[in-house]
Amino acid sequence: MSDILERILVTKRHEVTAAKKVISQSTLEILAKESLTDQIVKPRGFFQAIEQQIALGKSGVIAEIKQASPSRGILRSPFFPDQIAKSYAKHGAACLSVLTDMEYFKGCTDYLKEARAACSLPVLRKDFMLEPYQFFEARVMGADAVLLIISALSDSELMEFEELAHSLGMDVLVEVHGAQELERALKLKSPLLGINNRDLKTFEVTLQNTIDLLPSIPKSKRIVTESGLLEKADVELMRSHDVHAFLVGEAFMKAPIPGLALEQLFSNS
Repeated sequence: MSDILERILVTKRHEVTAAKKVISQSTLEILAKESLTDQIVKPRGFFQAIEQQIALGKSGVIAEIKQASPSRGILRSPFFPDQIAKSYAKHGAACLSVLTDMEYFKGCTDYLKEARAACSLPVLRKDFMLEPYQFFEARVMGADAVLLIISALSDSELMEFEELAHSLGMDVLVEVHGAQELERALKLKSPLLGINNRDLKTFEVTLQNTIDLLPSIPKSKRIVTESGLLEKADVELMRSHDVHAFLVGEAFMKAPIPGLALEQLFSNS
């Protein structure tokens, strides 16, 4: 595991410990179960939204909202998650991904709430999920899906957390980078399989990473290629390999109008 990722995970555990002192897990569990029938925050169907777009012959785009990243620093300032969400929804996104990590991505739970309230798109809580507490927390804030990073969790944790997320009405995006992680990911039930083209050890990016893993992935999985999608040729390359779902953030965050950048990148795709 990279020094950067390890540092993030250590920080995250401290954050969860502090959060538990503010609101207990037992309280969150009650609120999470109530959220399943609440008309405002009940799950919207993250995986379903992606499949609907692809069924129409379009790309299933998960458009990311993030203020910063460890490798690039501040990406967008000023930063208005609600306006960005509306822009994405207007220009063809299937879903949103909102960074809620504070220390390294300058995110927060309010950003997810604001983005989700501003449109009708389902939202992924993009964070480093390490404890059950975070899953109840995610559902209470309105998350429709959560991320499981294979390199950050054991096999038993992955299975436990996947089951917990599903019991709370949330879909799961399982993220891998290499062949060994893919082998572990294929033991899970979730159909959404994210392939991160960014190496979390070196932060180098190559789309070839997705292409190299494709032969090992069963047709039952919906592949989501993540990172490094900067121009139409990148999208066309992926679609020529029968990859039709994309998670894109950085390219849009630097654009004057994020949604318009999305539409331009995926036009005719």
